Amino acid sequence: MDREALKRAFLEAAGFGAAVREPMGGDASTRLYERLRLASGESFVFMDQPPALESAVCPPGASDAERLALGYNAASRLAAGSVAAFVTVAEYLRSLGLSAPRIPAYDIAEGLAVLEDLGDGLYATLIAQGAPEGPLYEAAVEVQVVLHAAAPPAVLTARAAAWPLLSYDTLALKVGTDTFLEWWPRFSGLAEFDTAAVAEWDALWAPVWVRGEAGATVFTHRDYHAQNLLWLPERSGAGRVGLLDFQDALRGHPAWDLTHLLQDARRDVDPGLEAAMLDRYLAARPGLDAPAFLADYRALAAANAARILGRVFARQALLGRSQYKAYMPRTWRYLERNLTDPALADLKSWFDRHVPAQARA
Repeated sequence: MDREALKRAFLEAAGFGAAVREPMGGDASTRLYERLRLASGESFVFMDQPPALESAVCPPGASDAERLALGYNAASRLAAGSVAAFVTVAEYLRSLGLSAPRIPAYDIAEGLAVLEDLGDGLYATLIAQGAPEGPLYEAAVEVQVVLHAAAPPAVLTARAAAWPLLSYDTLALKVGTDTFLEWWPRFSGLAEFDTAAVAEWDALWAPVWVRGEAGATVFTHRDYHAQNLLWLPERSGAGRVGLLDFQDALRGHPAWDLTHLLQDARRDVDPGLEAAMLDRYLAARPGLDAPAFLADYRALAAANAARILGRVFARQALLGRSQYKAYMPRTWRYLERNLTDPALADLKSWFDRHVPAQARA
């Protein structure tokens, strides 16, 4: 059965066969989305994630060597678009009173799911239209506080589905950060970094990766930014934030999602707003060592910026998606700002020596 016939059969069996299907905008993943409109006026979202388009995921207990041999998804502990991951993470988020979509029908083996339609009120869209940023970001921080107040389970479950919540460990952090070494020279025209430069890179980043793993104690969305958050003002509290694209969730450092939210590679976040939201988060979690948390935040934000510049933006630009070039200068500004932390002075020196200003987009 071809993919389209498979999709029609799935929708028919799930009771959505008569729905009008409208294509929706996609993202940089291998997923496709459609809006399903019913005669009643109700709408749903149809998610199509062909399993064969992604490499293997990380088996629980796999060694570093085994993960590296399986490929990037396993090494970095990405879910490869798994519907099992999406369904179980959504169930966990809803169990905490958060607004992940309900999922009335899914087929894990075929990579298909019908989702509750949370609307089109993306943070990024609303802010571009002039909506005040403060209330949106305050609610997004409230979601983080709710998530971090609960000890996440080792395995997430939903009906017949189960998915391990693995840690964002040293290898996953290293593999992500190291994509800068692979992709930035290809994009910028720099020569490949030599053996000495790579060895120095590893030595300088290693303490950051180790701190990231040591702090991996909370549920981490992993891609928590204004393009993946929806405003649902009719709901209350942290439930006012609709959550999307959470299937790659891990047990991670509490700073990780905040680095995505407050150093958003796709839109400018004012440093004053960033500082205010960090203060708000820390006030809600008085048991944290604030100076240590902020040091980890800056270090992990720097690692994240390097990952985004390499794996996400340079790679996508080289694949012909030129729109990602527009985000590069902003991401460099975030990286350079994080590297002004005196604790990261040696990393700043590495970039200054090996990636001159003219090679930074």
